[in-house]
Amino acid sequence: MVVWLFWLGLTAYGAFDIRANYFTKTYCSNLSISTKKITITFDDGPTEFTSQILDVLKQFNAKATFFCIGIQIEKNPEIFKRIYDEGHLIGNHSYSHSNAMGFFSVERVLNEIQQNDQLIASYLNKKPKFYRPPFGVTNPKIARALAVTQHHVIGWNNRSLDTVINEENTILNRIKKKVNPGGIVLLHDTSFKTLQVLEQLLLFLQTENYEVTPLDELLNLKAYEE
Repeated sequence: MVVWLFWLGLTAYGAFDIRANYFTKTYCSNLSISTKKITITFDDGPTEFTSQILDVLKQFNAKATFFCIGIQIEKNPEIFKRIYDEGHLIGNHSYSHSNAMGFFSVERVLNEIQQNDQLIASYLNKKPKFYRPPFGVTNPKIARALAVTQHHVIGWNNRSLDTVINEENTILNRIKKKVNPGGIVLLHDTSFKTLQVLEQLLLFLQTENYEVTPLDELLNLKAYEE
């Protein structure tokens, strides 16, 4: 019984903490980097707030990575194109971002990933190599689907919890405490509070002499498949 409970706990931890590398290899930072370089990523867009996020990034000459949902791309195609046109990277965040993603069959997970790949490619003429699982959840079925698609699975080591915490200063201080060389910050381009946090974060990074580095450069991996 003790062994079974230990296995159950370990499996649950592996499924819900993407940093565990339990089911599939995941890039959550680059520990080999000692210089002050960091990457900022956004999930769940494009949304009505993404344009303002892009304005702030342009103001600071910072390049980010946007993990986009297929249905959001279809709703906001012009904003999606602007992300890419302004030099930011695009990653796959599934087509629907369903709450039930963790329970999907291998075939359905494959369809979620490949459908979004095809949608992104219809705009960019290239497929993204970076994939971030919705909610950061992985399991054997998702791992088997990713073994077929051969995406680089991207996690984070600095989670803002900006979809849960309402107070902007609390979010900002949470991120600042975890800033370190080679880190990957997780934000969401889905709310005004994150917009406010982003501006303050970029000011902080500037003061601390951190360079906001594109994800492909941070990890030395290709962002797209031509």
